[in-house]
Formats: sequence, C-alpha cells, structure tokens
Amino acid sequence: MDGFELTFGTNHLGHFALTQALADHLAACAPARVVTVASDAHFQAPGVDFSVLRQPTRNWTGLPEYAVSKLCNVLFSQELARRMGGGGVTSYALHPGVVASDIFRRVPQPFRSLIKLFMISPELGARTSLYCAADPGLAGASGRYYDNCAEREPNRAATASLAARLWEQSEAWTAA
Repeated sequence: MDGFELTFGTNHLGHFALTQALADHLAACAPARVVTVASDAHFQAPGVDFSVLRQPTRNWTGLPEYAVSKLCNVLFSQELARRMGGGGVTSYALHPGVVASDIFRRVPQPFRSLIKLFMISPELGARTSLYCAADPGLAGASGRYYDNCAEREPNRAATASLAARLWEQSEAWTAA
C-alpha cells in the first residue's frame, strides 16, 4: 500500500478497505462471516506504534512489522464484531498453523526441506479457516481468536480501546 509500511498495508489496510467496501452487502445477506487469517506471531507485538506505520519497513527480517500487522488483524476482527454486532455479521481471527506453503521458496535447499519438516500441510492449515467460516456452533461467537479449531485468548495488547483507535485511523487512511 503506497505510503505505508508494506506488511501493514498488505495484511491490514487491504483487508480493512475490502471489508468496508463489502459491509453493506454483508449486512444485506446476513448471516455472513468475515474470517481474517492472523497468526500466532501477533503475540510478539507489544502494541501498535502508529507513528511508524507510515514509514518503510525498519527491520531487515520484517518480522516485527509482520507481528504488528497480525495484531492489527486480531484488532480488526474484534472491532468489526463490535460495530456489526447484532446485525448478523460475525467476525473471526485465526492462526492457521505454521503451513508448508511456498513462502520459503527463496531459502536454499536442503534448508527449505528441513524447515518444512516442522510445518503442517496446506490442507491442515485450512482447517481452522474453514471451521470459522462454516461451523454452525460459532454463529453466536464473534470477534474471537481461534487456533487449531479452538477458541484462544489473543495477545493482551488486543484491547477494545486499541481496536477502536486502529479502526478510526484505518478509516481515515483508506478514506472509507
């Protein structure tokens, strides 16, 4: 996303803008669900420093920025649940697991094969997303975080006040 830290723009602002564009349609066809793939990496984020979100990635690995973007996914899901609560639109954030996708394609062999030994298949990685999208038992639960098809407490930094602030700032940034 132009003018934003790349991972934040991709992992949060893009999802935020798309969901905002679809909000009326989601409400009109309720019951509807918004499932956001976050990550356990969000536990590594101490919070959201709004002053650095408009700057280039600072860390050479990008991992701290990734953690913040995934915390933003959790915050987004919580705030969407609060804002659309009672309207038949539910929201879920989840950790898919450490999936053996092609994200490590630039890691040289044999290291890539070794890394993948500790990962789950893409099929297993999709389980929690499908669970959140379709399980009838979750219809009354919204704004929660899931891991391995079970509810889990998110990062303590995922507070209602931070979620509301992120939402308001995201609205301003996307002119939604």
